[in-house]
Amino acid sequence: MTVKKAILKITAGLTSQFPRDGKSQIAFAGRSNVGKSSLINALIGRKSLARVSSEPGKTITVNFYEVNEVFYLVDMPGYGYAKRSPEQKRKWSALTDGYYTKDGSYGTLKAVGQLIDLKVGATENDLNMMEWLSESDLDWFIIAAKADKLNKTERTKALDRLRELVDGVDIIPFSALNGEGKDEVWGRINKVLLDN
Repeated sequence: MTVKKAILKITAGLTSQFPRDGKSQIAFAGRSNVGKSSLINALIGRKSLARVSSEPGKTITVNFYEVNEVFYLVDMPGYGYAKRSPEQKRKWSALTDGYYTKDGSYGTLKAVGQLIDLKVGATENDLNMMEWLSESDLDWFIIAAKADKLNKTERTKALDRLRELVDGVDIIPFSALNGEGKDEVWGRINKVLLDN
């Protein structure tokens, strides 16, 4: 994929702010601080279009990055951050639940890239999200983030553990630091866009 133009089109704190222009959407989900913004920056070849928060869990918005005026990469707010207030948790739940419904994404959500920190492994919140994705009719795949943090033996074991959790789901090792997996993620996105 050649990215000729990429902009932050919409920062939505309310479901009413989601785009209704019919453009395809690829969403990235995962816990706070797993590297969703870093992934988007790596994919579009910009260092800081997607802002990497210094305070995990602080931002509760769905960010829509328009690519080549054709489709959106969607940065979902991170889950599982313990220090959120009950009010913040309610807002997060309403926003994300609202997005994943067909009314919220207006039938344009084509796939979800589920980020898992390869060094940490799947957390309880990750497992809950993957269970939900498995039961949904959405196309989804796993991005094993921060793959550069493990040596070869650790990496093999961590990937094997992930494969045991999700039978038949694509797993792409990824590193924002060295670019590993970037082409594979784009390949998965291109396939989804071409099939829809």
